Amino acid sequence: MSKPVKEMIRKELVSRFAGVTSMAVVGFSGLDAEANHTIRGKLREKDIRLSVVKNSLARQAFDRLGLQDAGRLLDGPCAVAYGADSVVAVVRELLDLNKQYPALELKSALLDGELFQGAEEVKRLGSFPTREEAVAEVLGCVLSAGGALAGCLVGPGGQIASILKSIEEKQDGEAEAA
Repeated sequence: MSKPVKEMIRKELVSRFAGVTSMAVVGFSGLDAEANHTIRGKLREKDIRLSVVKNSLARQAFDRLGLQDAGRLLDGPCAVAYGADSVVAVVRELLDLNKQYPALELKSALLDGELFQGAEEVKRLGSFPTREEAVAEVLGCVLSAGGALAGCLVGPGGQIASILKSIEEKQDGEAEAA
């Protein structure tokens, strides 16, 4: 490959990965064309992109983008998966696809500068909550504490109101009897 062609590919990779801070790396050796097409289609539905890259050119592009850690993830024939809401969602989808297509190998992942290398580490990343799930969990904790506090504040007032109402009903019953 000539130097001008390599430079064009580098520029394309830099523009493609601009703004990407998290990604997963998968091996695709052993997948036939039909399986590859099906996997790409399913990922595209979830707004996940899959780019097959030449490792040396991708490392150079990642260096230009300040993602030197991402360059260390590339080993052997691989593709970079990125997109969706977070890399956790990408990894979860890839894990689901791996069940159907065992030749799709989960190699590594990068989550905001933290490397997850090896299939077991990537599976562990898949168990992390996504951003939306984490926000919902924190919100649930805050609201449950607020609900408990409101219950503590309202509870004694409700008891006093109940006592006053029973006294009032008792007095009304005595007045009607008299």
